[in-house]
Amino acid sequence: MSINLPYLPERSSKPRETGLTMMMDKGLSTTEVKNFIEMNAALTDLVKLGFGTSMVSHNIKQKIRLYQGADIKTYLGGTLFEAFIVRGMFEDYLKLLDSLGLDTVEVSDGSMFMHHSDKLKFINRLAKKYTVLSEVGSKQKGVEIPDEMWVEMMKSELNAGAWKVIGEARESGTTGIYHTDGSANEHLISLINAKLNASDILWEAPNGKQQAWFIKLNGPNVNLGNIASNDVIPLECLRLGLRGDTFFDFLPDSMKESKPDSGMYKNLD
Repeated sequence: MSINLPYLPERSSKPRETGLTMMMDKGLSTTEVKNFIEMNAALTDLVKLGFGTSMVSHNIKQKIRLYQGADIKTYLGGTLFEAFIVRGMFEDYLKLLDSLGLDTVEVSDGSMFMHHSDKLKFINRLAKKYTVLSEVGSKQKGVEIPDEMWVEMMKSELNAGAWKVIGEARESGTTGIYHTDGSANEHLISLINAKLNASDILWEAPNGKQQAWFIKLNGPNVNLGNIASNDVIPLECLRLGLRGDTFFDFLPDSMKESKPDSGMYKNLD
């Protein structure tokens, strides 16, 4: 727009290493993808074809080409990777990646048990040809991973060749880095923030309150993922302080005097 609104935080432009937005495609049609790209291409860095949807979706190659043509890295959900691994079909998975023309891949172990040494080997091998995102955390409720182990796994996966490590939350936002009520596991997240570079982490944050929480914690250029297709623009508004949850976060103190409080209307007739 031609109007310059002051005090908006600076946002990086594509291709970027920080401030990444990953959209989770759970079955958009090619027409919906074209519409999505029209409005969101400049704001979207990554698209994950969620869980196993790419195996049951029509025109999947066409969808991938549309996203790639809009400079959006596209990859298959980690659950599909695990579905091949649990069946002993890693080489077949590589053939699938190549048949789809993908250059980005997710490695996860959230649905099945995998020795971490084996996961590192997968990351290392894939990183020789693909951009690798590795996901840490279990999708299964009740599976507890000690906080220090989260940190060590993330570090070792980055060292094995992962471009980014993902903090697991599922599309529900009620597991992994979150409690079952959707609130953030603040101790775990603070520890990860203290031990790793912020640019190396992509936090799954499927709902608006979680997105706002991370923006308040790590700033507007925090990497966020599992964003619904119709939430990419609302997320960008959160990043810029153009929604109520972050409205005052980036304004100078003098303007924060306009912040409402519970007693401001008491003396009004």
